[in-house]
Amino acid sequence: MNKCVAGLLWGWVLLLLPLLTWAQPAAQLPPTASLEGEWKGPLTVPGGSLPVSITVTELAGGTRFAVLNVPAQRINRALLTVDLKADTIIFESQELGFNYICRRSADGQQLQGQWRQQGFKTDLTLQFTPLPPQPKNFKFPPPYRVEEVTFTSAHDNTRLSGTLTTPPGEGPFPGVVLLPDMGPHDRDAAVGDYKLFGSLADYLTRHGVAVLRLDGRGVGQSGGDWRTATPADLAKDAQVALSFLRTRKLLDIAQLGLIGHGLGGNVALQVATQPLPPAFVVSLGALGNPGYDVMAQRPLAAFLKAGEADTAQEHRGRRQLLQQQQQGEKLAELRRKGANSAQIETYLGQQQMRQRAADKKQLDARVKKQRPMMEIVRNMPNNDQAQAILVNMLRQQNPALDPAVAQAHATDMVTPCYRSLVTYVPTLNLEQVRTAVFLLHGTDDQHIQPTNLSVLEKALKDNRRVTSRRLDGINHLLQAPALEWPLVNGEQKPVMWPQLNILEWIRKQGKG
Repeated sequence: MNKCVAGLLWGWVLLLLPLLTWAQPAAQLPPTASLEGEWKGPLTVPGGSLPVSITVTELAGGTRFAVLNVPAQRINRALLTVDLKADTIIFESQELGFNYICRRSADGQQLQGQWRQQGFKTDLTLQFTPLPPQPKNFKFPPPYRVEEVTFTSAHDNTRLSGTLTTPPGEGPFPGVVLLPDMGPHDRDAAVGDYKLFGSLADYLTRHGVAVLRLDGRGVGQSGGDWRTATPADLAKDAQVALSFLRTRKLLDIAQLGLIGHGLGGNVALQVATQPLPPAFVVSLGALGNPGYDVMAQRPLAAFLKAGEADTAQEHRGRRQLLQQQQQGEKLAELRRKGANSAQIETYLGQQQMRQRAADKKQLDARVKKQRPMMEIVRNMPNNDQAQAILVNMLRQQNPALDPAVAQAHATDMVTPCYRSLVTYVPTLNLEQVRTAVFLLHGTDDQHIQPTNLSVLEKALKDNRRVTSRRLDGINHLLQAPALEWPLVNGEQKPVMWPQLNILEWIRKQGKG
């Protein structure tokens, strides 16, 4: 720990001490309750505030691991001890020479207490945020049943393989099938170390929902070829997966649903228009606009290779993280120079306008390049001719592009899968959907623009069982803004945003 940085932090606290008074905490929860999660709050300092957070992880044997983060002071994962004495919780760092003595509020959502150092004290309230759901590395089996399964999609005799996780106990449990986005994806929907479906399955199963997730066609242990699979083929696969869940004795046949990401959300809605529909559908960043428009806006690599464009989106997140850190330093400088709240708001507003303008400029440039290619895909049925023209267009747009890469892109753009997506109408027959639907879409989705949500809402307007939600700052991979990424081994890593409320929504359907 940098002692000069730590000294600066404590210096700000000491300046503030004469202005603060101690207030008694409210009634508390028993100290035996789990503290696992991130506890965040602002420490007010002259001219602004200093965000601090304490992350607590529950360990075996009733012990706890905790770290302190103060990003503005570059204090990352400073180790803390955690002691519980009756209804009092004590966080302490001998290295920093401080302790935080607090109690938990009656609703369990706050820690309220005093931050103390060398006889001085200041009030601090920290707000609870659950840790992002993510798979854990177990030396022993996880606390639920795990089964490798295989069955056949009878309409074309394709073998589908995946993992079924079932909660402990006798059941019956609600169950879901996870449906991936367009392109090749394994059962975890993995992008590097980030596993969207692996995280979601682990979280839901731990909380009482059985989950079936499958390798995509031609990926992992599944047969077939994703390049030849149309949305109609994927809908048939989803129906077969639902039928498979209906044969499981531990599952509640009346509470089996589909959760789809991107195109998977559209497949789930399409299945809901068919006989024997799912009990509910959760759509995560699905298409609403015609496929021709969506594919013109979407990065080409988002379809061509699983994770390639998603990794590019992760890189974008890291650029945003750097920009936000630089913005934080600029805000600190403005405060030191005596800027008032109106000036700070003006600066932030200007930064947001610049970012929106940059995003729109990038999107417009992408559409200008890709729309003519969509015309070739849509109107030229001869694959060889279309492919030759597409290669030439790609090389003209990007002379540095490797010829082999251009050829691979053009080859995939004339596959039955890609052609079917360019002519796809996501809203077709959605007026027939009568099952419960939960529509979620991130406002920072750069792959399937947020405007798609409005189109789906309109198409489903006659269904009173539809709930929709816009996720502020969330991207297509359901990740929070980069500045909110948690620290993992000293580096900020993207994880699934923990406040999707999918579990709560599913539980409400069971009560209906």
